Amino acid sequence: MPSRRKTSMFASAFCTCVSSFVVICVVLATPQWVSSDVRFSRTNSTVTVSLTYGLFSGTCEQFVDAGLLVSEKTFQGECCARSRSLNVAIIVVLVLALLSSLLSSGFTCTNAVSNPYQTFLGPVGVYTWNSVCGDSFCFLTLIAMILFPVNVQGNSLSQELAQGCSTSPQTHLGSKHNYGYSYWIMLLILFLNIASLVIIYFYDHARYSKKKEQERPIENAPKDVILF
Repeated sequence: MPSRRKTSMFASAFCTCVSSFVVICVVLATPQWVSSDVRFSRTNSTVTVSLTYGLFSGTCEQFVDAGLLVSEKTFQGECCARSRSLNVAIIVVLVLALLSSLLSSGFTCTNAVSNPYQTFLGPVGVYTWNSVCGDSFCFLTLIAMILFPVNVQGNSLSQELAQGCSTSPQTHLGSKHNYGYSYWIMLLILFLNIASLVIIYFYDHARYSKKKEQERPIENAPKDVILF
């Protein structure tokens, strides 16, 4: 059975990995990535389409002039091929991060309840894997956080979706975007993974220091005692 210190530290690392897994699931599932107000002009009136959407779905409301609500509906990924391809790329990146966090959870859980004799399952393997995952998490999360604004503002995704919600052809006047909690909580994934790495590093450092202290009495013992 593992020591109490090892169990507590790897249990903490397991909790951070599971938390990362849960956060990624929330990011994928919630449609609060961005809220956009897209303004159009048409004959004798100004139309504002308010959008709130994520990777899979969203809602739109159409207002005329002084805030009169004309229509409200839900949409499901109604975008062009270029915008859709970037959307799929973001989903793939987040799914890869999800699988990495799941595998890290398995490694840390195994070490919290047992002392695996295989090197790749032990603390060294967990530390190595979590280091690799840490770089992967940072890279994948940053890629997702870059691709989504590129899709929204570079590919005019909000304008395109707003035109799909509108009932008649209009001239685009301007857009305003506010990124929601589904987007910003991806930063939490980075902090959770760093916390997991720190926990495992301190355990590995303490284990190494203890091993050195156990070897020191033999190194400092008189030669005749060692020969005896």
